[in-house]
Amino acid sequence: MSTLTTLPLAPLLENLFRECARSTPENDPAVAQLPADELDRLMHSKTDYRELYGMLSDLPLEVSRETGRLLYMLARSCRARSIVEFGTSFGLSTLHLAAALRDNGGGALITTEFAPSKVARARANLETSGLMDLVEIREGDALQTLATDLPETIDLLLLDGAKALYPDILSLLESRLIPGALIVADNADYSPEYLTYVRTPANGYLSVPFAEDVELSLRLG
Repeated sequence: MSTLTTLPLAPLLENLFRECARSTPENDPAVAQLPADELDRLMHSKTDYRELYGMLSDLPLEVSRETGRLLYMLARSCRARSIVEFGTSFGLSTLHLAAALRDNGGGALITTEFAPSKVARARANLETSGLMDLVEIREGDALQTLATDLPETIDLLLLDGAKALYPDILSLLESRLIPGALIVADNADYSPEYLTYVRTPANGYLSVPFAEDVELSLRLG
């Protein structure tokens, strides 16, 4: 049996995915009225990302069902005990990763989220799932929240926050990634600097695009 497919987590995930399907950025008036070039600029900006994510603070910017299952499978297969996540939102990805930790026999997940309202939602979902004991949620800008008090080693890193910050977040955590650590970057096409870095073998990674919107990288020893 898997924590992912049994009570209380399975029906919670189903309800959350249904909510996500109804509440997409494309359906939000504040986002829909943005010119395409302005939205693209905000997605790629390292300075104005707060403006964009402020507009999206009530929307569940979540991974797909397939990516959620991929995260669970990766964390199980590498027997992860120490996981860091950039971008909690309502906690869908967090729930998949915490379920993997539970089924691996325990561990710790540090996740960080910019929007206070999303921190509250994620915390409530984790409490409902019975997985809160495995998770530490840090509220605020990840460039500060992930700058200190980190685990000695990291087995798996999920990047799913402001895309332009992917290289900076990786730089904060890189020295703690164990040989064989997995890095999953959602929607990494919005961060060409990040893709160039992890796809350059001299930087110590083996990296491939996976599915439609995920970059999967392996930290080499």
